[in-house]
Amino acid sequence: MTLRFPLVYPPALKPGDRVAVVAPAGACRAEALAPGLAVLRDFGLAPVPSEALYQRHRYLAGEDDLRAEALMAAFDDPAISGIICARGGYGSLRLLSRLDFSRIAAHPKRLVGFSDISALLWAVCRRAGLVCFHGPTVASLAQADPETVAAFRAGVMDGAQISLKLTAARVLTAGEARGYLCGGNLTTLCHLIGTDFAPRFEGGVVVFEDRGEAPYRIDRMLTQMRLAGVLDGVRAVVLGDFTDCGKEADLWWVFEDLLADLGVPVVAGSGIGHGPRNLTWPLGLPVRLDAARAVLEVAGGG
Repeated sequence: MTLRFPLVYPPALKPGDRVAVVAPAGACRAEALAPGLAVLRDFGLAPVPSEALYQRHRYLAGEDDLRAEALMAAFDDPAISGIICARGGYGSLRLLSRLDFSRIAAHPKRLVGFSDISALLWAVCRRAGLVCFHGPTVASLAQADPETVAAFRAGVMDGAQISLKLTAARVLTAGEARGYLCGGNLTTLCHLIGTDFAPRFEGGVVVFEDRGEAPYRIDRMLTQMRLAGVLDGVRAVVLGDFTDCGKEADLWWVFEDLLADLGVPVVAGSGIGHGPRNLTWPLGLPVRLDAARAVLEVAGGG
């Protein structure tokens, strides 16, 4: 499934806007979300926890139908201007067949999250045609560094003109590239292969990040993506944090071995993912990557 353009760029949030806090994946604890909710209030936003936010069904934030209904209610409610996911964990994949993407498309709102939420972001981009935002969840926002907090605010409350320096980046393959921004959590996106929501990133500048996966599993997932054609026609690859994923030297070998022959720019080590720096980016908008300067620029949209 490739994206069809142009995507709808949902309106930016502004002070006073009500934003729904939903839990499409793992179970939430009130004390873990309280600091992040305070950050949203500092922005001048009014967070509105979904009625099902603190439900629990084993390791999930309530049963699948309940979580899907909470997300759909947030899109349907005209008093809600944006939607921020409470946390990742696991569970977003279980919702995809339960969502009404035509209703989501009819009520374009900025949807923010990362990690397991990557499945939801990709599905909403592809099926509803909306630009979505890969960025911190409520749970991770309070532990984020100042640049992450500033990038989050810019992503959800400012216009489409964004330019951030990927300060920790290491260039594996030099060059410049233009394409639409796509990607997210490597494990989650890999699990979509073979489904009706399987990704194809032709024409894209692809961002990958992950946590807790050994280098050989990163190897296996990238190899599966290549065999499945997911990376055919990509314009560039941006590798974010691979937190707790083994020795750095082993990871670099995997990336060089499986990505260098794509013939496109590859930048590794940028601040996107499960580390303290998790920069917010609008998935589905056109971007320009300058690998030599480690700059990713977004321009366009509403």
